[in-house]
Amino acid sequence: MFAPLTEALIKHAVIGEGQSVLDVAGGAGEPSLTIAGVVGPTGSVTCTDAVLEMVEAAQREAEQRGIKNVQFRQCSADSLPFPDDSFDAVVCRLGVMFFPDPHAGIREMLRVAKPGGNLALAVWHKSDINPFCYIVSGIMDQHIASPPADTDAPNAFRFAEHGKLARVMEQSGAVDVMEHVISFDIAAPISPREFWGMRSQTSDTLRTKLAKLSGDERAEVAREVEQAVRQFFPDNQMKFPAQMIVVNGKKAN
Repeated sequence: MFAPLTEALIKHAVIGEGQSVLDVAGGAGEPSLTIAGVVGPTGSVTCTDAVLEMVEAAQREAEQRGIKNVQFRQCSADSLPFPDDSFDAVVCRLGVMFFPDPHAGIREMLRVAKPGGNLALAVWHKSDINPFCYIVSGIMDQHIASPPADTDAPNAFRFAEHGKLARVMEQSGAVDVMEHVISFDIAAPISPREFWGMRSQTSDTLRTKLAKLSGDERAEVAREVEQAVRQFFPDNQMKFPAQMIVVNGKKAN
């Protein structure tokens, strides 16, 4: 679903054949497994995540695909178990928003990057221009009250404001920092019902809210979401317009 975002990270981190790349908060294996094909057999990718189950899922996926040039480690972004100056490039796709301390995480990414190495981070742009998110959150708000969001607390839209993540990168020591808005379609051959199943299972925030509702209320939420998103399912296949922000910079030489 987020392949165009992975392509943007590869472009702005200037990833190429033969490089060593670190993927921080790589979840179930992307963008690591795609990057593995870009760096080729002479390159390597290290996929990390703080959640052991995610790391194990990523490893299984790599084994099923026969991908040999990816290594896996469970670790948090603010404590990367790698020597200084280890990687040509470091990427993080939709993860830095959830770091307890983004400055600490980015400093660690810069520490393990080689001098002059590239760092590229992808985050959600504003909620109100991303129907993949705002339709579900709007319906949930009608069923269960949500406290006002702390814009600096870990959440999906923590860095949705233009320039915010770029400032954090600069404060953390990155140089030549640039910001890019990436527009694409979040597309996949799934139905509205499958979309709701995916969203309700993969979002920790959503799972927590749903657990507070009765079975009948959860069924009503599902019905409302499936009805509301149908406009984004031409031919019963998902196609949400989306905007993300990619910020890239370098480790000083």
